[in-house]
Amino acid sequence: MLHEKIKIEHSHDTATLFTYILDNSPEIDANRKRPMIVICPGGGYQFTSEREAEPVAIRLNGMGFHACVLKYSVKPAVFPTALCQLAKAVGKVRDHADEWNVDINKIIVLGFSAGGHLAASLGVFWDKEFLAEELEYSKEQITPNGLILCYPVITSGQNAHRGSFETLLGDKCQDDETLDLVSLEKQVTATTPPTFLWHTFEDIAVPVENSFKFAEALLKIRVPLEMHIYPKGGHGLSLGTDETKRVDNESHLQPEITNWIDMAGRWVKGL
Repeated sequence: MLHEKIKIEHSHDTATLFTYILDNSPEIDANRKRPMIVICPGGGYQFTSEREAEPVAIRLNGMGFHACVLKYSVKPAVFPTALCQLAKAVGKVRDHADEWNVDINKIIVLGFSAGGHLAASLGVFWDKEFLAEELEYSKEQITPNGLILCYPVITSGQNAHRGSFETLLGDKCQDDETLDLVSLEKQVTATTPPTFLWHTFEDIAVPVENSFKFAEALLKIRVPLEMHIYPKGGHGLSLGTDETKRVDNESHLQPEITNWIDMAGRWVKGL
């Protein structure tokens, strides 16, 4: 395995990309090209959760995927800093696709909660001029081939997770035009990539309506999607296993949701 820490610079902020890249074996297939899953942990744009980082990457490795975790800039950094860092991370994966044996048609961005907002932001903004002006990469180099959104923050309107938007936008949080820009159900177009979503009905922190609003926007313009709503479980479940629960906190043990990653893996292989 190639495990590196790669600095992603943007303006005066630095993110870190942690790679979990599988080796090829001449005994099995020396020329295998694998999907790459770029993971964006959640944390309300205030921190990046360890529970939604390396354990998820290791699980994806076990499924035969390359993975990397982006520890993007959070508060006091504001929009579009983290988005630019994610775009550069995807560009860097394409830069190293031959070296890392990556299938360039299956570079997928996976995000949890506010990290889901970040992942979805790249999905809707990758071809926009305001982002291109910030980067040295072409639009094609930063295009995600698919999105996996786990209990994502989506809307800045009704059912919003207000704290995420206050942290993301800082002083611009009171500006209606900027709030509309980052309300991602309003930004979906035909160029938004195919999307896999999952959420729980009982999520109070980020209501399930967030996923429904994004799914409805995708459906209106016939962007392919797969969505799963689980009846039980709160927010921030990650894998739902003992590996990703908070210390001395059983609320993140949710056996009913643990199959989401297997379903997402099948979805990636079918793209």
